[in-house]
Parts: sequence; structure tokens; C-alpha cells
Amino acid sequence: MRVFTTKAGAVTGRRAERDPGIVVLRGIPYAAPPFGPRRFRAPRPAPSWDGIRDCAGFGPVAPQSARLPGAPAWSPGDEDVLSLNVWTPGGSGDSMPVLVWIHGGAYVFGSSAQPDFDGTVLAGHGLVVVTLNYRLGFEGFGHVPHAGDGGICPDNRGLLDQVAALTWVQDNIAAFGGDAARVTVAGQSSGATSVACLMVMDEARGLFRRAVAHSAVNACATPGSAARTTAEVAAEAGVPATYEGLVSASPKTLVDASDRVADTYRRDPGSGQRHYDPAIYGPVAGGPTLPLDPLTACAGGAGRDVELLVCHTAEEYWLLDAVGSCARMSDAGQLDRFVADFQLPLTVLEAYRARVPEASAQELFLALYGDLLFGEYSSRLAEAHVRAGGRTRLARFVRQRDGLGKPVRAWHCADIPFAFGTLYDENVHFLIGGPPGDADRALASRMTRAWVQFAATGDPGWPALTPTGGPVRIWDTAPEEPGGRWDDFRGPWREAGLPLLAP
Repeated sequence: MRVFTTKAGAVTGRRAERDPGIVVLRGIPYAAPPFGPRRFRAPRPAPSWDGIRDCAGFGPVAPQSARLPGAPAWSPGDEDVLSLNVWTPGGSGDSMPVLVWIHGGAYVFGSSAQPDFDGTVLAGHGLVVVTLNYRLGFEGFGHVPHAGDGGICPDNRGLLDQVAALTWVQDNIAAFGGDAARVTVAGQSSGATSVACLMVMDEARGLFRRAVAHSAVNACATPGSAARTTAEVAAEAGVPATYEGLVSASPKTLVDASDRVADTYRRDPGSGQRHYDPAIYGPVAGGPTLPLDPLTACAGGAGRDVELLVCHTAEEYWLLDAVGSCARMSDAGQLDRFVADFQLPLTVLEAYRARVPEASAQELFLALYGDLLFGEYSSRLAEAHVRAGGRTRLARFVRQRDGLGKPVRAWHCADIPFAFGTLYDENVHFLIGGPPGDADRALASRMTRAWVQFAATGDPGWPALTPTGGPVRIWDTAPEEPGGRWDDFRGPWREAGLPLLAP
């Protein structure tokens, strides 16, 4: 039994099943439970313990209604939700690069226990891998009016949890063989936008050296939109939209109320932007913790000292269609309404129609909305960073044939099992289109190696962007072939501009 000593106490874990040379420790608390008197407050350090803490199992997940394949569900009453997990091939005295993973899930679901986030393969390549849970939904991103007991309930508590986890890494990772001076923070979807926020937050300055953002989502709330969401959720929960009212509602009450608010938008075609994908929470930009949205902040030079690797997929939004969580378009009139709701120039839609004239209304919607939310936003994040003086790499995942030659979608989340090297897990086969073939495994090897090299040296294996452009790495099972038909729709956005969205 290997024992590792943290500042709060000693911990032990288990040998990884797939690689006995790796030790995995699950459920290490990095902050105190954020409930009771600490509810809606900034995170506080975890209490210390005596003896050796057995870290064999994942910690409880944050309050949510989702039930994800292969991962635990939240149970009302679970409170010790601020925990992290470590995969390490070494121990004290080593000095290995560190990768800290922030999961996605529209800021309302997901956890570090999802099987596609297993760190065994990456650790086998010489990284210390950390994955973490953080507060979601109203607990993590809901706006709480500063009233009642006179205490302060900051916005972006979920981001502050991530800062607390990164602080824990700085204080403790050397015990696991990690180099605190070579920390890379990585995430996908809302996790990627969290990474972008951390790059520009004062509280996170100096806690990491590099960042990886896969499919960053174009969604930051304004103080006004966050206050509106609070009013709607409080009304559904049957409590006043005040500190006293909100703290009187149980976490489950607020989860259920948030789900009902989102469903109301989903069922109402006249409800504007939220109808198409009713994600009602996001980082609140315009306050003390996040003065500006990350794209604007990066363009102004914030985060330029952090080396950045950005990736997005060619068919992002097809996943949301496949799981039934987005709107349906059956005719041109609905498409025109979508364009009007987002105040997009008609020239953007016309350009998509011209490039793929045989596409249905739904296919045009999926392509356009996927670029609006993820693809173009991610590309602009990379460009803003490099133009402000940052060192930046950009990649696109365009795999539309699996390793056996069958057609698949290069959709949202499909790239992550390749980067983690978790194609073997049956729970990820839906994301990647079925069991992997040899070409898939070869692609996973290339993507995993790129992450490892970037975390270790800042060079994933291709040149950095320049302010006027540069190479974009194309991830495909057949690198010599061009990407799929949805791979490059940037022209219309360059001409029309990209609106920044607020949930």
C-alpha cells in the first residue's frame, strides 16, 4: 500500500486495473462541503484528518438530475461534493507534468467519475492526472442576491471551486510526483469555457502554465440575465428570489426548479434564444470574479502568459440532435426565425445553403448552430489569444469514418475519448460510433501523445498560430484525406461577425 502525504492528511489509493504501474486515488477532498452555513459561499479548505484516508472510490457528484452511463448519480443528502482524483505513476521526489481536467455538461450535469475521463492511459505516458468535481446548476452558477445575513454569496462559485482545486494542486501535487510549475488545466464544452475563464481570472493567476480547451461554448451570462434566471428558478421553487428564500430551498428543489424552467423554454418556440438549447446557467461576466467574458478578456491581453491549445469538432451539434436535447427544424420559415432570434445576418444562412444545397433545414440548423456555439467561438478564442501576444495551437477533429471504415459523426464530445485514450470502455462507444478499429486506436495514440507533449513542453507537435494565421492540426483516422464537408464554414462568420451569447 502506497501512502501519499497531503497538507490535510495521508491518503492511499489502488493500483489501476489497466496498468498496475499507475496508482489512482479517488475522492480526495480539496474543499469543505459547500452546504449548511457555507452554502452559496466561496469554497473553504477541507478539514484535516488523522490516520490514512482510503481513497478507493469517487466522491459524491454535485447536485444534478442527470444519470450518465458508467457514472454515479447524485443522491439528495450528498454534501461532500468538492473532491478530486489523482492518477500517478510516481511519488514524492519525481517531477512530472500535471494535467488537471474540468468536465463539461452545460454547467448543470457531469462529474469526474465519467469513464471517458479515466486518467490511466495519460498517466502511463508520464503525466500526473487530476480530475475534479465542482458545484453545478444554481449551487455553482446561480446568482444569489446579497441580502439577509449580510454575508457574501459570490457569482461563479463553480469557477471558484475550480480555483480551489488548482490551489490544492499547487500545495500538494509534489507528494504525488507532480511538478507544480508545469500544470496544464484542460476541459471540454462548459469545461473548456471554464478553462478560458480561469485564464483571465485574477484568482487563478499563477496556478497553471498551460491550458487545453476543446469545444469551448459561446455562453456567458450577464448580471441581468443571471438575475432573470434567479427570478424564474425561485418562482418555480416557490420561494422568494432573495438569499433567505433561496437558502431555504433544498438543493433538490433548485435542481428540479431549474429543470422545469429549461423545459418551459424547450417547449415554447416563441421564447427566443433559449428555445433552441435551453442551457440556463453559465459563468456570469461583469462582476468581481469575472469582469469580462473570456473572449473579450483574451483579446485584451488577459491570459497571454498561458500557453493555449484549442480544438473543436467538425459537426459539434449533431450530438445534441442525437440525444434529443435541441430544437427541430422542418422548414425554411423555422430557420429564418432562428436567424432572427439570434440577430444573425441572413447572409450567414444563405452562405451555408449555398455550400451544401442538398442539406435539409435540420442539417443547416445543426451546422450553423454548432459553429455559432462551439466551432467559430473556439477558433476565435485561439485567434484572440495569439493576436494579444499568447502562444496558441489550434486543431479540428473531423473523423467521419471510424477505424473500420464506417461513417460516423465528428460531433461534440467524440474527440475526448481519443485524447484520454479511453476507447476501450463500452460506455464511450455511443460517442465514437461503436467499438474502435485499428485506425481509431492509431488516432487516439496521436491525440494522447499531443496532450502529453503539450503538458510537458508546450509543443503538441505542430507549429503555433501567428497573428495572421497558421497551421491547424486536423485529427482524422486518415490524415492524408481532407476533412468532412462541415469542416470549414468560417468565411460567413468573418464577414458577419460572431454574436456573444448569454444564457
